[in-house]
Amino acid sequence: MSFSLIVGLGNPGRQYEETRHNVGFMVMDRLAAASGAVFQSSPKWQSHLAKLPESGTLLLKPQTFMNRSGGSVRKAIDFYQIPATELLVVCDDFHIALGQLRMRTGGSDGGQNGLADIIRTMGTQEVPRLRIGIGPVPERWNPADFVLGKFSADERTEV
Repeated sequence: MSFSLIVGLGNPGRQYEETRHNVGFMVMDRLAAASGAVFQSSPKWQSHLAKLPESGTLLLKPQTFMNRSGGSVRKAIDFYQIPATELLVVCDDFHIALGQLRMRTGGSDGGQNGLADIIRTMGTQEVPRLRIGIGPVPERWNPADFVLGKFSADERTEV
């Protein structure tokens, strides 16, 4: 399976760097660094965009905050005329054990608000996604506080 556009979900701003919720941005940064691609700001799409040199695959990091990612994705999809089946969304999932991966070609958002906004904006649940486990949420923790917390050194190594 090949993808024309890979979207990593996260929140913009220094205060969110290295948080569990930004694991999608972390994956995009690793992919770009490994291939020598450089992210450029794209104010028109409210995102940062890079192009992998060998494959031409686009990497997108929406800068609209997690819950409003769909608009940036839609603008890129429309401009490059990319079908939803050639889109891959990379996001966190606290229902999945730390470091575990789950790849699906479609389905519900599973409570992930960034993915929910993309599904709503695309008008279909048939959006491929790679969920990266960041869980479980410790007992008595608020899930919002957990996802916005930073990885410990051991967790970062695992991820």
